[in-house]
Amino acid sequence: MPDPQPGSVYELAHEEEAENLATFAVLVDNEPGVLHRLVGLFAARGYNIESLTVAETDRRAHTSRVTIVTRGTPHVLGQIEAQLEKMVSVREVQDVTRDPNGLERELALVKVKSSGAERVEALRVSDIFRARVIDTTHESFVFEVSGAPNKIDAFVELMRPLGLVELSRTGVLSITRGAEAM
Repeated sequence: MPDPQPGSVYELAHEEEAENLATFAVLVDNEPGVLHRLVGLFAARGYNIESLTVAETDRRAHTSRVTIVTRGTPHVLGQIEAQLEKMVSVREVQDVTRDPNGLERELALVKVKSSGAERVEALRVSDIFRARVIDTTHESFVFEVSGAPNKIDAFVELMRPLGLVELSRTGVLSITRGAEAM
């Protein structure tokens, strides 16, 4: 079969089938059961949550910010956004991945067990990624690294052959640039 021409119907149809990663920032009323209902929405429809973070935004406003990372076709992601907006406890939904002012960050703790040349290389790589050593023994390091999720992924992949033992990630946090609040 010949390669599809740019902009052809064939290419557009297959482009829509491609799954994308999306980050939704959801401002919700801080009340019992809200998180359960949000997660239930995803489970009931067979959508996977790849990352989920929740925290109060301001105690006086009684709101929490939920950041959900999921994957789907553009059509499915649009459905997820629409269904989130219909929930009673949801005040606002923002697709951070489509917002040009969107910022996403994550924190990871990475334990590496190594000695000799691998130990020196682990320190060199951590310096390049601006990772901090937060614990050290004669046999291991625990690094703290933060940044965009793809930066964390790259750091982890470079640490694997150097003796990666354990990994703990916070999940994605998001916010938009500028003075406007969500």
